[in-house]
Amino acid sequence: MKRTFPLILVFIFGIIGIITFIIPHPIVQNLDESIRNDILKILVAFALVLGLGSLLKVHMDKIKRKRENWKYSWILIISFLVSSIIGLFGGVEGAGPLRTSIGSFHFDIQTLYENIFMPLGATMFALLAFYMASASYRAFRARSYEATLLLITAFIIMIGIIPLGEKISPHLPSFAQWIMTVPNVAGQRGILLGVALGIIATSLKIILGIERSWLGGGE
Repeated sequence: MKRTFPLILVFIFGIIGIITFIIPHPIVQNLDESIRNDILKILVAFALVLGLGSLLKVHMDKIKRKRENWKYSWILIISFLVSSIIGLFGGVEGAGPLRTSIGSFHFDIQTLYENIFMPLGATMFALLAFYMASASYRAFRARSYEATLLLITAFIIMIGIIPLGEKISPHLPSFAQWIMTVPNVAGQRGILLGVALGIIATSLKIILGIERSWLGGGE
């Protein structure tokens, strides 16, 4: 029953999710809206609690066993607890019962988000540029016909989008733009179509109970 009941639920809600795009009857549409707006929010809340509990469990175990870089787990746990207390009792902008300001210094959850989380995210994206440059250096080596074509195309686009490209040839910027809007978009659409077909196939396998790895493996 522990495995049969989840399979039945997945089948029922999967079929409901499909028929809402086929049957425009108000009863079916209202049921789908209720599931999306009410039931899914409850499930997301439970999933959030389970996810955060699992995160804390993993890092507590890492500290207990003193695995590699276990000291950083203390930073995560302390940051998690501090931000949780401030967010729950201090409100979004300091409107809660917990005082989140000392004079002109504010440490409410919105201030923490804007002054800590966002700069850290920007730093991560800035570091990704170096990884992309390193990957491009390895990918753009002309070892085959496809790699040579990729190298030439990348060179044309990089030259075409800078002012130097227009000075070399007035047609170069428009040619670079054509590459971006025609072959590039065509390739992206082909990839998206393949991804969509893969999603449909996987979803049907899960709904029909053929794919059961999400249950934790085994029969």
